[in-house]
Amino acid sequence: MTEARKADAASQQAEADTVAYEVKGRIAWVKFNRPEKRNCMNPKLNRQMLRVLEELEFRDDVGVLVLTGEGSAWSAGMDLKEYFRETEAQGLGAVRRTQREAYGWWRRLRWYQKPTIAMVNGWCFGGGYGPLLACDLAFAAEEAQFGLSEINWGILPGGGATKVATELLSYRNAMYHAMMGEPIDGRKAAEWGLVNEAHPLETLESRVSEVANTLLGKNPAALKATKDAIRRVREMTYDNAEDYLVRAQEAANSFDSDGRKEGIRQFIDEKAYKPGLESYDASRQKK
Repeated sequence: MTEARKADAASQQAEADTVAYEVKGRIAWVKFNRPEKRNCMNPKLNRQMLRVLEELEFRDDVGVLVLTGEGSAWSAGMDLKEYFRETEAQGLGAVRRTQREAYGWWRRLRWYQKPTIAMVNGWCFGGGYGPLLACDLAFAAEEAQFGLSEINWGILPGGGATKVATELLSYRNAMYHAMMGEPIDGRKAAEWGLVNEAHPLETLESRVSEVANTLLGKNPAALKATKDAIRRVREMTYDNAEDYLVRAQEAANSFDSDGRKEGIRQFIDEKAYKPGLESYDASRQKK
């Protein structure tokens, strides 16, 4: 093998190593894997993350995806050296390419086929807010640190981070968070609505596993339709949302009519479950 090919092979391996994952009990545990850099996102990681998401999205042995970080961070945002300085030195074309790579996998995650959970085990800063919003649910360690620190080094929170703040926080909290550049911990993030819940780090994975396993017991077609509906109707008027949801429900029923019929049958005919408290037994549904 020539030196050039060896270097190329080494570069490809390094790119593959930026994301780690394993599938256990139909839960895909995907990790940002640059712990020495607090899992900040460089172009290699962004390209690899899209490959991993594509590989897992339609696998039969995956029902839920959990996104977390290796080491003490979830993601400290974009890699200032590799994503910004080195890319900008290559010109506008390189800048636009690296932006497409990052925003591309965040967009893929927002509309993912399977339910997704952010398990924020540590630092979550700046660009990390993109995949945070992209996940359907989010749980954080009480010790985790969240921050929009861009103001501290002279720019605004770009890359969608400002939009995330206004989507998830109240007007006053979003303004304070973006203007002050002060980090908040997981408890405050839960109080403000950046995440669903905060737990001590040692119990965080257990809680996320509990939520993931609850989702695994629900109808996957209904979950996909539901999470898409929540994202779509946020920007609609009530009348438009009402019309969209009628069509979405009809489409879901057409795509998975057996699931709906089985749920109704178990409730009405068997009285086997209470919809307000639990799910029907999806394992009995015709395949």
